[in-house]
Amino acid sequence: MNERNLERIPRSCGLKIKAVYATLKTAERNATDFILQNPDEVKDLTIVEFAHKARCSEATIVRLSKRLGYRGFPELKADFADLAEGGEDGLEYRGIQKKDSPEEVVQKVVDATIEALRDTVAIMDKKEYGKALKAIVNAPNILFCGVGDAALVAMEAYQRFVRVGQNCCTSEDPDLQLILATNLGKADVVVAVSHSGKSATVINAVKAAKQAGATVVAITNFPVSPLTKNSDIVLLTAVFTQHITGEVISKRVSELCIIESLYINYLLQKGKVAMRTLAASNEAVTVNKLWT
Repeated sequence: MNERNLERIPRSCGLKIKAVYATLKTAERNATDFILQNPDEVKDLTIVEFAHKARCSEATIVRLSKRLGYRGFPELKADFADLAEGGEDGLEYRGIQKKDSPEEVVQKVVDATIEALRDTVAIMDKKEYGKALKAIVNAPNILFCGVGDAALVAMEAYQRFVRVGQNCCTSEDPDLQLILATNLGKADVVVAVSHSGKSATVINAVKAAKQAGATVVAITNFPVSPLTKNSDIVLLTAVFTQHITGEVISKRVSELCIIESLYINYLLQKGKVAMRTLAASNEAVTVNKLWT
């Protein structure tokens, strides 16, 4: 599956493709691959033209349209046409226009973030999440990895878990990431954060960690990527932007919410010991607070 072009198709359609792709029959998969490879063409094709280009029958296209949540091919086409008429070129958010007032822009940015969070919950694999939580709860050591603004997510995760007494580490330096990953053991865990799943430094650290015998938990937006191929457990977000390189805040908010939920569940499972450590940590930092 060409996951890159998921960014260029309607959000709901992309979510459904991610959910059903592995279960599609060969002909349906051919039609889906055509959509992913040629998203800009879909709105202009008749069902006959689509079938010819996708090397499948017209009946297959109708079945696929319904599997993707549409009543038929015309509705699928209309969804792609609406997307083509959407936001301004260069903006990362769909649907934002130059004519929008500042208040409308605020509303659309907030709405997009809320949608991303809801979609992330909707596609969450409960078994994978449970495996990730179990690995983290039982880990002697945890390494949080990220590059660029994903490093901020890794740092936030580190600060959350270190406050409750968990041995963990993080670093934005790619060489130090490799060193930390190499020094992990078999029961240890790496939590790797990368929206695209293609961040080279993160993937290198993950490979080093796997060679050391550690368990790799990936937090990413794309189920088919170099990161997922090198991970033991994958937690998916569902954030689609106007451009593949779009640095929208909803990417990181979704990742942070996954981290926060793991942290809260960790506290619940560790119980009184972790709670006492957290209380002591909170008390310790009060000396740096200003009182009036």
